Amino acid sequence: MEIKTQKFILKLFPEIMVKGSSAKRQMVGQLYNNLLAMLGRFSDEIAVKKFSDKIEVVTPIAYVVEVRQLLLDTPGIEQVLEALQFDNMHTLDEIKVKVGEVTHKTIESKTFVVRAKRTGSHAFRSTELEQTVGGYMLATYPSKGVDLHNPEVTIRIELINNQLNIITQKYLGLSGFPLGTQGDVLSLMSGGFDSTVASYLAMKRGIKTHFIFFNLGGVAHEIGVKQVALYLWSKFGSSHRVKFISVPFDDVLTEIFASTHETYMGVTLKRLMLLASENIAKKMGIDALVTGESVAQVSSQTLRNLALIDQVSSMLVLRPLATMNKPEIMDMAQKIGTKAFAENMPEYCGVISKNPVTHGSYKRMEREAKRFDYAVLHQAVENAVTINIDEILEDLTTNTAIEVIHELNDDMVVIDIRTEDECIETSCKSIKIPFYKLKTEFKKLPQDKAYLLYCEKGIMSQLHAQYLKETHNVHNIKVYRP
Repeated sequence: MEIKTQKFILKLFPEIMVKGSSAKRQMVGQLYNNLLAMLGRFSDEIAVKKFSDKIEVVTPIAYVVEVRQLLLDTPGIEQVLEALQFDNMHTLDEIKVKVGEVTHKTIESKTFVVRAKRTGSHAFRSTELEQTVGGYMLATYPSKGVDLHNPEVTIRIELINNQLNIITQKYLGLSGFPLGTQGDVLSLMSGGFDSTVASYLAMKRGIKTHFIFFNLGGVAHEIGVKQVALYLWSKFGSSHRVKFISVPFDDVLTEIFASTHETYMGVTLKRLMLLASENIAKKMGIDALVTGESVAQVSSQTLRNLALIDQVSSMLVLRPLATMNKPEIMDMAQKIGTKAFAENMPEYCGVISKNPVTHGSYKRMEREAKRFDYAVLHQAVENAVTINIDEILEDLTTNTAIEVIHELNDDMVVIDIRTEDECIETSCKSIKIPFYKLKTEFKKLPQDKAYLLYCEKGIMSQLHAQYLKETHNVHNIKVYRP
């Protein structure tokens, strides 16, 4: 039996289904449009069909792996069911034979049960469909028999009019609300564990999440943060175009050192970041900010100090991690794929925390704030650079391009930086170093060779090549794009 297409049945996040009819219709429509935008980048042969309680996607077999992963990473989807679709199934006999043909190998030496859902007008009930298919399977193929209560295998089928869907796999989706249904936020992004997980949780909740970065660590730090922001957007939010804003904060830091008592420097820095974010968010028409702060994790995140920080802004500040502990945050970072980025990201916010106050005074904070020259902050906001996040690579290659090589010679070594186990095969020597090990492993390599970084689209290769150039003064590195 040659299968040319794969069908996915998408079950919606339960909170969508309990909304009023208007809100539910709007959310299903948004998810449908999101999928059209993202799946259309693979192929125009991928079909998406919208129903009131589900969405169906039919893709050519060639795109199954990519489409499956995209669906699992799309907010708003509770379950992803893989199904084989067969049309013109009119009788019980036709149905039982087809189900047996597709599923009989799964019940060898196992107990099983058949579960059926039926939509449309038929001469039989769902229970009769289950009994007929189950009886045929039991009589025709070897198994350990039917078990209605604790089967080892459940054969799931759906009959929609004369269309038979045989469910072959079932996956848990991301859940949450469809991206774009809950407005926009501006997420304060340092690139560490907390800010990446907080941004992910905002996106999962259906919030269109823009990123703002306060540069205290130079070009290398900015490249690192752009890497992880681009990763988050590409994986969980690419249905919508968002902004990446970089604010030069070195002069602000200098002014803090000059005007602020050392015990209040950490809180002051966070206040100024919030104030700058509010100014930029208002220009963008955004009503809320997102931060990765967790109560009592560091000195600036005690309840009193968080209150002092919030005092500087009238804008709504969302803190998805407020009651989470660090191991929980790190586990989630591992799950969503940002742990490796965070482990290699310098944390510059902590460099000025010397004898920090843990229970700041409102009156003392007011005095400290008056000594700061806010013209410096206003200038930093004016000098902020905003780009569309999907233009990060273009922006980097325009300003600090790493040479791209398309043809290889024997003197080159290709470094495959992808996280998958397989390594690219090339006409020259190729080695495997996942991107998160480059920082430590690259300096161990013989430096008399020319090294070319490789990834699927060249984006991460360009970013990491520039990172190595900035942090290790590396000049024998390029990017390989076949």
